[in-house]
Amino acid sequence: MKKVYFISGLGADRRAFSFLDLSFCEPVFIEWIKPLENESLKSYALRLKEQIPDPHPVVIGVSFGGMLATEIAKSDPSVKAIIIASNKTKSEFPKIFLAGKYIPAYKWMPPAILKRASLIRLKFFGPKGEKQREMFKEILRDADTDFSKWAIYSILHWENTEIPSNLTHIHGTSDKLLPFRLVKADYTIEGGSHLMIMNQHQDISALLKKLII
Repeated sequence: MKKVYFISGLGADRRAFSFLDLSFCEPVFIEWIKPLENESLKSYALRLKEQIPDPHPVVIGVSFGGMLATEIAKSDPSVKAIIIASNKTKSEFPKIFLAGKYIPAYKWMPPAILKRASLIRLKFFGPKGEKQREMFKEILRDADTDFSKWAIYSILHWENTEIPSNLTHIHGTSDKLLPFRLVKADYTIEGGSHLMIMNQHQDISALLKKLII
């Protein structure tokens, strides 16, 4: 059974993938490491790659994890990268993100306020059902706020313009964080939100199985 490496989204961990049926592979969940001072997203991605010993790995990244997977794919053509609810280049960000780049309010927020602000994202991200909402709240409560602040900064200053040929992009038509109209997806999930690995897990599981086996 093939090992498949998973990178979760910002503030999340392996629990985000718990709704998927990954019985077709041996999932390996990449662990976050402490970023270096002023480290770029690209540099961080290449350090994460040290957790992937396979010579021809499949790497799946969701949201922020998809950006990291993009940088890993750029660094090594033997990688097969699949990104979900993410973006490949800076041009696929909505323009409103620029406000955070030039007015970085997140930097000055105390941890308690930043976590409370994260919980407001429940409606924005679209978890469905009590089980999904509770898991999403739990993941956000457990998030490392120092890591989150670094990650937000690295996302806002990510200047990538290169789309590696060894990358496949899956995106939902109802993603409110990274609107579908701004990205060029290889596979479309109708009605898929930013949290479609949870609330449309059957569609995502079936598509991943098709792409990997």
